[in-house]
Amino acid sequence: MNEKNISGNKYFLYVTEFFSGMSVMAVELGASRLMAPYFSSSQIVWTVIIGVIMIAMALGNVWGGRLADKTSSPDRLYGRLLLASVWIALIPFAGRYLIGGISLLLAAFVTRNFLVWAALSACLAVFAFPCVLLGTVTPSLVKYSVNSLDNNGKTVGELGALNTIGSIIGTFLPTFVTIPSVGTAVTFLIFSGVLALISIVYFVSMRKKMVTCILTAVLILTLGLTSSSYSFAFWEQDITLEDESIYNYLQVKESDSSVILSTNVLFGVQSVLMKDSRLTGMYYDYALAAPLMAGISAENPGSILILGLGTGTFAKYCSEYFPGCSIEGVEIDRKIADLASEYFELPDSVQVSVYDGRSYLAASDKTYDVIMVDAYQDITIPFQMSSVEFFTEVREHLAPHGVMVVNMNMKSRSEHSINDYLCDTMGSVFEHVYTAPVSGGTNCEVFAFQSPDVLKTFETERKALTDAALSDMMETVWGQMAPRQSGNLILTDDRAPVELLGMQVLDEIIADELDYYRELYLGEIFSSAPFSGA
Repeated sequence: MNEKNISGNKYFLYVTEFFSGMSVMAVELGASRLMAPYFSSSQIVWTVIIGVIMIAMALGNVWGGRLADKTSSPDRLYGRLLLASVWIALIPFAGRYLIGGISLLLAAFVTRNFLVWAALSACLAVFAFPCVLLGTVTPSLVKYSVNSLDNNGKTVGELGALNTIGSIIGTFLPTFVTIPSVGTAVTFLIFSGVLALISIVYFVSMRKKMVTCILTAVLILTLGLTSSSYSFAFWEQDITLEDESIYNYLQVKESDSSVILSTNVLFGVQSVLMKDSRLTGMYYDYALAAPLMAGISAENPGSILILGLGTGTFAKYCSEYFPGCSIEGVEIDRKIADLASEYFELPDSVQVSVYDGRSYLAASDKTYDVIMVDAYQDITIPFQMSSVEFFTEVREHLAPHGVMVVNMNMKSRSEHSINDYLCDTMGSVFEHVYTAPVSGGTNCEVFAFQSPDVLKTFETERKALTDAALSDMMETVWGQMAPRQSGNLILTDDRAPVELLGMQVLDEIIADELDYYRELYLGEIFSSAPFSGA
């Protein structure tokens, strides 16, 4: 096939437009999954990703149009597609090191809005370039597809429609098919392979760049063969399970003493199983005060609902310390719910529903003695589970003596923090709100209830405990509980900027954790600099 034929083949050009549009969206969704373990999957991170990719596409549109006007041959266009395919194939393998390195470098200097700057820098370094290259496709194809002014509108419209349809498929396919079934790394390789195949077909037809095409195909195939050993947590050893679901990156690690689940934040613990049945020393232990406050005991079993079950740490402890209770757990991620019985010994007596927590409440007419809200993860706080309307729904599903316990996972010293907003919002719904900061961590448990007798019940039940470990823990909770005076910082369904508020606390936590290392790092730099002793 000669150059005239290949450049004039409308269907081949249309296929190029279709799959380039699909690949852009696949890269965007893959970017969110690749960055989530390091920066979370919050709206802030999504905003950074979308903004960077849109800017890159706009620059590509301008650049591609100018390049197309300079030559009538599509050679350079398909050369750019070949380069984009190589870059996209390398993203999951090299990108994780770039993201980690950029984050560590910025941590030494950035003290405010660290999440934004780190995510923006990483996104620019890893994802912008291939999207610029893909952005050159549409203006170039318009140049090569339009033969006369009589049908240029029709041709441009068809190209735009194909790009849009490809983008739609590129949105749904990774989310619902490739990422849950084969993972993020292979998803990048699939769409990289499609772009490479299109470019290779073009150059083979033109009998050009044969060596480059062969090397590209070998690289993608080699990466595909090594993808089975791919790990997000490249610094970790002996990971029991690494998987991905529609919602989360999942990591299970097992040691001699425990099994832990980490989700989108690699350094956090979302669920834990202590193999010797000891208490965890974490917030789950503090939350066990809620059943006692509600008057639940082995002799007086009650009903407990957990919104944000995870793999069932709290549910398992409730079944052990309060046998006979009716325990329901709601978890939005089915894969996490499946891990509960496979790795975390969740009792069969716990009724598990795969559902959104608030929707589950809205669809239920039951009341409970205890409702635990454990759906907050770093700054990824579901706004619909932080508002007045949500806490009102919780209150309406509590018995008169019932207690709501909420795990807030980021303590803060600052005024008007996310914790202040959450506590004030709860205080606008419940008569009594008490906080208990968790020792040795960033969590804080909040207990909210209507009945003035709840604390008296807690004191009575606490003194009646026969388990020494649980009794000591409840003494700790009792000593740390403090009443919370309600303010006017109220979150509603209409206005709940939880991620911006959460980012402020995250900056505070990061600054506290990294101050020592930042000073040490900078001190070494300046102490080793020439004339530093002058």
